[in-house]
Amino acid sequence: MLHIGCHLSSAKGYAHMGKEALSIGADTFQFFTRNPRGGSAKALDVSDMEALGALMAERHFAPIIAHAPYTLNACAADEGLRTFARETMADDLARLEYLPGNYYNFHPGSHVKQGAEAGIEKIAETLNAVLRPEQRTTVLLETMAGKGSEVGRTFEELRAIIDAVDLRDHLGVCLDTCHVWDGGYDIAGDLDGVLAEFDRVIGISRLKAIHLNDSMNPLGARKDRHAKIGEGHIGTAALSAVTRHPLLRGLPICLETPNDLSGYAAEIALLRSLDAD
Repeated sequence: MLHIGCHLSSAKGYAHMGKEALSIGADTFQFFTRNPRGGSAKALDVSDMEALGALMAERHFAPIIAHAPYTLNACAADEGLRTFARETMADDLARLEYLPGNYYNFHPGSHVKQGAEAGIEKIAETLNAVLRPEQRTTVLLETMAGKGSEVGRTFEELRAIIDAVDLRDHLGVCLDTCHVWDGGYDIAGDLDGVLAEFDRVIGISRLKAIHLNDSMNPLGARKDRHAKIGEGHIGTAALSAVTRHPLLRGLPICLETPNDLSGYAAEIALLRSLDAD
C-alpha cells in the first residue's frame, strides 16, 4: 500500500494537520517540532496531540515524521551548540511520547573542519545522551547530499553513527531521494543497486521512511536543491519507481517539494495514479 503525504505547518495544531492531510489525499505527513530556523517550541498541548492520535488510528495513518529544526547540529565544534542539540532533541522526544510509535528525523550535522570521523563521534555522543530505553519514538538519521562538511552523505557514515550508539534499536534511517541523488547514488538508473548497497552497509530493516523529492541538480552535485516531481534530474518515472518498489512498500513517504497545499495534493494524486497502473 502506498502511504504518502507531505510537509505540513504545525501552526494550527496537531489535529488540524491530520485533517489537512486527509483533505489532500494523504495518510501520513511531516512537521517541524519547533521553528525550523530557531529553537523555540510551542507550549505542549496534550489534548491536541491525543486528538491527532485518535484520528490517525481511526483513519489508518502510517507513522508520521516529526522533523528537528535545521539549526540543530549534533556534531558542532562549539560545546554550546551541541548542548542546544542535546536539549532540543531530549525535549522533542519527551513531547513525542504523547504520540507513540512515530518517527523523529534529524540531519546528522556538519563537522565544520573537524573531519567526518570526529563528527560521527560527536553525533553518537549526542544520541547516547538523549535516547532512553523506554521511549516509543524511533529516531531517524537522514541521508544527506554532502554539501559543505555535512555528515551522512554515504551509507557508511550513517552506519558508523549507528554502530557507535548504545541504544541503536531506537535508530533508523530516512532516505531522501534528492539527497542521495545529489550525494552520488543513482536511484534513477540503478534503484535496485542503490537499495542493495543500503542493505549491505546499513540493513534494509533500518530504512523506515522516505523523503520523496526531485532534484534541481545532476547526479553527484552535492548541492541539495529540491524540485517538484518531474521538474528535476531524477524524473517522475524514477520517483514513481521508488514509491512502487517492493522493498519500500508500506513505508511512510513524505514530499518535501517546493509546493503549496494544492501543489502537494496534485503530486499525491499523480503518484497514487501511477501506483495504481
